Amino acid sequence: MKNFAYSRPARLDDATDAARQENTQIIAGGTTMVDLMKIGVLAPDALVDISGLSALEGYEVGTNRMRFGALAKMSTVADDQAVIDGFPALSQSLWKAASPQLRHAATLGGNILQRTRCPYFRDTAYKQCNKRNPGSGCAALDGGVTNLHAIFGGSEACVAMYPGDLAQTLVAFDAEVTLEGPGGTRTIPFDRLHVLPAESPEIETVLEPGEIVTEIAMPVVPAMINSMYLKARDRESYAFASASAAVGVEMDGDTVRDVRIGLGGVASVPWRATAAEDSLKGGPLTEETAREAGRIAFKDAEPLEGSAYKIPLGADVVAGALLTVKSRMGDQ
Repeated sequence: MKNFAYSRPARLDDATDAARQENTQIIAGGTTMVDLMKIGVLAPDALVDISGLSALEGYEVGTNRMRFGALAKMSTVADDQAVIDGFPALSQSLWKAASPQLRHAATLGGNILQRTRCPYFRDTAYKQCNKRNPGSGCAALDGGVTNLHAIFGGSEACVAMYPGDLAQTLVAFDAEVTLEGPGGTRTIPFDRLHVLPAESPEIETVLEPGEIVTEIAMPVVPAMINSMYLKARDRESYAFASASAAVGVEMDGDTVRDVRIGLGGVASVPWRATAAEDSLKGGPLTEETAREAGRIAFKDAEPLEGSAYKIPLGADVVAGALLTVKSRMGDQ
């Protein structure tokens, strides 16, 4: 790891000013940044530590809106009883991520900005990685192992998968993110934060130089109460998703009034299965319709040889999550 400058501003505007400097990275919990620096993927000239901005640690679970400061800890939010009761999928997506030690250190803002787990990105022995070395090629597409790669949203330049869990819940429930930078404050829909790889996979978000995620918020909707996050992975703990689904359902008698489906482990960015949602709205939620929704969610997938297994697995995960939510509604 090369030498770097370090600062810990006490004011948000000082942090954004410092972070806009060339080859400067923002750090909070450090659970991703330090890891990438140790393995040589990132070599910043300076780190701006925003962990001292205590105003960004607060959060509020209201009756009409949920608001989470970007520095709220994953474990704190996951264990909040108001979140567990009012939005189970959010709590579950946090608890099923990483290890207990990492969840106690990691922040919500850092979590949604985490980098891909693509082995060709994280191993600098591989020279072909357009995300790490723009224009060098893609080792995965050039005959590499692709079982960990995206089947949605990839391009001829990159098929790296977005690895997070929390983001799938946020994209399914119309979250927004507030950004603070040298140009002021702006709020954007969460589904616009991340950028498809296209020809420039090194550009992962719409963040401008010096911009910091300060808040994540979303409206409270009835489907949140009947929600869950289901994650299929190689082992039960501390593993990234092979396929996952954040779902929420609101019923009007036997008819689906509202349904939300976010997909994880399968796309280059947080992915919402709107066609699958539309297939369920206005009709019954049965095993047949749930499994059809799962098939629809993956009908446009573009897998490589090693990632084709994600299609039937993902469809089963979507159906399983929907049917589990329905069974729990019957117990209420």
